[in-house]
Amino acid sequence: MLQDSASTPPAMFQVPTNFKRFTVVIGIQITIISVQIFILAFGYGFLGVVAYLQYLAPPDSVCELMRSYPAEVTMIVTLIATMLSVTAATLFTLSVKQALRHRMWKPISLIHLSAGVALAQGSHILELRYIGLTVLTLFILGMLRLLTAGWITLLTPAYFMWPVQLNGSEIDITGSAFANLLRQEFLANGLTDIQDSSFEILDIGGMLSGVTAAGFTFGLPGTFDFNGAKYNVSTQGVVPTIEEFSGSDGVPNANGTRLGFSGGNVTVNTGVVPGLLSSVHIPQGFSRNYSMSQQGLTANVSCRAIDSNQTQYLWDTNNSYLIYANAAASNDSIAGLRLWNISTNCGTNSLTTYEYVTTVDANGNTSSSGSGFLPSVVCQGPMNMNQSYTNFTILTQGFYKYEFLKASICDVVPLLTTVRADYSNEQISSEVTSSTPFRPENAELLSFIASVARFQSINSQGLTSSTIGDTLYSIYSSTTIGSINNNLNDTQVYIELEDYWRGVVEFSATFLRSGFMATGSFPNNEFPNNVSSQVTGTMFISTIGWTRWAKKSPTYLLATIPLTIVAILTLTCALYSILEALREKHGWGEHHRTHHFDVSNTLHLIMAFAAGSLALEHFGEEGIAYNEGVMVQLEEDGVKKKFVRVLKEEPV
Repeated sequence: MLQDSASTPPAMFQVPTNFKRFTVVIGIQITIISVQIFILAFGYGFLGVVAYLQYLAPPDSVCELMRSYPAEVTMIVTLIATMLSVTAATLFTLSVKQALRHRMWKPISLIHLSAGVALAQGSHILELRYIGLTVLTLFILGMLRLLTAGWITLLTPAYFMWPVQLNGSEIDITGSAFANLLRQEFLANGLTDIQDSSFEILDIGGMLSGVTAAGFTFGLPGTFDFNGAKYNVSTQGVVPTIEEFSGSDGVPNANGTRLGFSGGNVTVNTGVVPGLLSSVHIPQGFSRNYSMSQQGLTANVSCRAIDSNQTQYLWDTNNSYLIYANAAASNDSIAGLRLWNISTNCGTNSLTTYEYVTTVDANGNTSSSGSGFLPSVVCQGPMNMNQSYTNFTILTQGFYKYEFLKASICDVVPLLTTVRADYSNEQISSEVTSSTPFRPENAELLSFIASVARFQSINSQGLTSSTIGDTLYSIYSSTTIGSINNNLNDTQVYIELEDYWRGVVEFSATFLRSGFMATGSFPNNEFPNNVSSQVTGTMFISTIGWTRWAKKSPTYLLATIPLTIVAILTLTCALYSILEALREKHGWGEHHRTHHFDVSNTLHLIMAFAAGSLALEHFGEEGIAYNEGVMVQLEEDGVKKKFVRVLKEEPV
C-alpha cells in the first residue's frame, strides 16, 4: 500500500487526459496553419516583389551559370516546386482528416463520409447522383494537381530585356548660341567666306560617307566608320551618346577639337535616371542595346538635269587650256595637264569659279574610256531667292568616262532632326522621328555644311578620275549588264547622286558635333547650358530572371489560384478542428473523445463499421443508392469505436 501510494502521484499533479489530447490536436493544427501560411506568403511575397520591382535578376555570376546549365536550372526549379506542392497537398489532406474525424461524431450520410475520406486520401468520387460532390472533389483534386504547375510558373526564370531609363546631354547645334560659337571659330581660323580655299578641315570621311550612302541603295555593304564608331549606312548627323559605342578613346591634342577635330575621345555623359528603385542592382547582363532620342541632321536632296531653256543656270565648262605638255614622256609619266575653269552664276550677279587639273596627252586630248572628269560647283543659297539660310545648290556634270551624267543641278535642303538612334550589334542605326527646316539663326551652320560639300566636290576630283564619278560608275557597272551608257536609267543616276550628297551633309553634322564634343573642347568637358541639348532613351539589358506579368496576360496571377484555393481549404479545415477541440476540452456538447481515430485509414473504418454491426442493403443499383443516403454517427464505448445508424436524419 505504501509502495503504491508512493508511485502514484497525487491527483492534483496529474495532467488531465483531455488536456493532453487538446494540446496535441492544437499543436498539429497550429503547425498546419503556420506552414501553410508560410508557403502562401512565400508565393505571394515573391510575386509581390516581382510586381513591385517589375524586373528581378540574380547576380551576374548566377545568371551566367543559369545560361550555361539550363537543364540543371529546370531540374532545381522543378524539385523546389514539387517539394512546395507536396508539402501543401500533405497539409491539406492532414487538415481534412482531422476535420472529418471531428465531424463524424455528428450524424453524416455515407456519401458525404465517402467524399471526405476520398479528399483525406487525396482522391475523388464519381457519382452522377451526387454531381455536386463529384464536381467538388474533382475540382479540389485538380487544384492539388496544379500546385506543381503553379509553382513552376512562378519560380522558373526566363530570358528578358530589362529596360533602364537614361538621360544625358549633347551639343546643341540648332540654336543661336551655337551659331555665335561657330562664327567665332570661323574667325579664329581665318575663315571669312564659304569660298575660302583654306576651308579644308575634313579628311576622307566625308567622301566615304557619301560612297556608303549611295552604294547601299543598290545592295552594297552599308557600314560607315568614323572616329572608331560604326554607323549603319549613314551617320544621320548624330554623334554617339553611349560610351561603349563612342569609338576612339584617344585624347585630342590642344588644336584637335572643334573645327580642328581629327579624331579622339568624344565626351559622353549619359547615365541612368534615378528613381524610386535606384538602390536596385542593375545587372551587367549578357548584352546591352540602347534606343536614344537625340539630335540629328539630314537633307532633302533633289537632283535633275538642267534643261536648255533654264537660262538662270549659267554653267560654263568650256574654259580650259593646256598648261603642260611633254611629248617625250614615257608611258608612266604625265604627258600633259589641262586646267579647267568651271564657273556658274550663283544668283549674286558674279561668277563662282572652281579650278580643276586633269591629265591629258601631249596634244591636250583625254581618253574617254580611261579618264573621267566630274566638276561640281556649290552655290550657297537657292538660285534667285532671298532665303539664303535654308538650302544650297550643287551644279555638276560628267565628262569622258562619266559622260552618262548630264549637266545637272542638285537642290540640297538641310533639316534639323530628332532621331531615334539604336545602338546594337556594335552599330548605330538612326531613324528620323521629326524634322524642321533651317531658320535664320542657322546661317553659319548652313555655311559650314555647304563648305563641306564644296570641299568634297573639289577634292574628290583627281588628275584622272573623280571619287563621286567612280562611285556612280562602279556601282552601276556592278549592277548593270552590258554598257553602262546604254543601260543606265537617269532616274537611278539621280537617286544615287542624291544619296551621295545626303550622306556628305549628314557626315558634316556628325563631324561638327564630334569636334565640339571632343575631350577638351569645353572646360571640365561640361557643355554650357545654352549649347546643350537633352538626350533621353532606354538601355535594354539582356539577362535572365523574373518580370512582372503583362496586363493582358496575367499568367502569374492564374498560377496562384491553385495555391490560394488549397491554402483557404486547408486553413478552413484546421480552424474547424481547433474549434471542435476547444469544445471537447471544455466538455461542450458532451464531447469527451479520448482515443485516436484515423478516418483515412481503411482498417479503422472497417473496425468502426464492424463494431457497429451496421446492416446495409445489397450491391444492386437501388441498394447502393439507398446506402449512400444512410446517416451514421461515430460513437465511443471505452476503447471501442463504432458507427451507429441514426434513425432520424439531421441536416448535414
